[in-house]
Amino acid sequence: MLGIIIGVMALVILVSLVSGATGSVKNTINSLGTNMISVTISDDKGNPIKQSDLDEWMNTDNIKDAAPLATGSMTGKFDDNSDTVTVYGTTSQYADIENLSLLLGRFIKSSDVDNNTDVCVINETFAQEIIGYEDCLGKVISLDGAKYTVVGVLEDDTSSLTSMFGSGDMICYIPYTSYIRLSTDTTSDITSFYISCADNSTTELAKNEIEQILLDRFEDDDDAYDITTSDTLESAMSNITSILTILLGGIAGISLVVGGIGIMNIMLVTVTERTREIGIRKAIGASRRVILQQFLLEAVVLCMIGCAIGIFLSWTILRVISVIVSSLDLAFSMNATVVIIAVAFCFFIGVVFGLYPANKAAKMKPIDALHYGD
Repeated sequence: MLGIIIGVMALVILVSLVSGATGSVKNTINSLGTNMISVTISDDKGNPIKQSDLDEWMNTDNIKDAAPLATGSMTGKFDDNSDTVTVYGTTSQYADIENLSLLLGRFIKSSDVDNNTDVCVINETFAQEIIGYEDCLGKVISLDGAKYTVVGVLEDDTSSLTSMFGSGDMICYIPYTSYIRLSTDTTSDITSFYISCADNSTTELAKNEIEQILLDRFEDDDDAYDITTSDTLESAMSNITSILTILLGGIAGISLVVGGIGIMNIMLVTVTERTREIGIRKAIGASRRVILQQFLLEAVVLCMIGCAIGIFLSWTILRVISVIVSSLDLAFSMNATVVIIAVAFCFFIGVVFGLYPANKAAKMKPIDALHYGD
């Protein structure tokens, strides 16, 4: 039964872990909001997007806000403390698009962007790790040697796009125009921006509108840009996890097949050891069908006992894992569908690999079986 137990544990635990991780990622994607759309420009066709274009698009029927986003890693410093910081250059609309929550102060204003003001908004982790305390409004920090005044502190939010895909936990927002001056490889041409749909519109309508605008701008070349919504992210994640589930389930299935071979081997040994018993049963009237059912039932029972033990151990291990990772907001529970599949597969394994030993026992002639070993 050990092979069956290990196979069932591999199947149930691996698939349940993938399912739990998928659920966590989907919740994170959903928490980003359903009205946010990201756009990346790969080829501007000599007609680059400027801030004035985004301002113009915000006056359309289906688009509420639009904000550029440039990102890079820089060295943040305050007094003697320094570390690598993920810096984002954007405008005032970005806070509304991504629903950023302020702990203290304010976010970047339009006047900061227009006047190239050297101000910044940092997250809690930045304030605690580099400055040393959260109430740090008015403090001056250094980003790659340039001085910036802290005007706001954001609550740490692991569900935000910048937290999901940023290179570190310490985050700093500065005006987009200041970022252009600070970064040597960034121009005023916008290659990445975010938009949100209008209150009386839908994500699909906003996506269609911005797509039509970009098609008209880039000569109907849909390869010049890429548009991503939360639905796109969730769909991509579902496809990835489905493939992972199939692969891991296949590996676990191989383990169950190996366990089934072990069941078949032990049943063949059992048939050999009980040859005289088979002969006696046949001599007193047991039919071939009765002998076949007896040994086939034994093989299936062995598989099902192993399956039950494997499911119990899987449940125990998943509970332990859930306790260990509880601080990461991850929850792993036993997937009922996988349990049903495991039970059905174990029953199938018992029948398939028990059939040959049972048939071998059923085909024995009584006289040969009674003389076995003489």
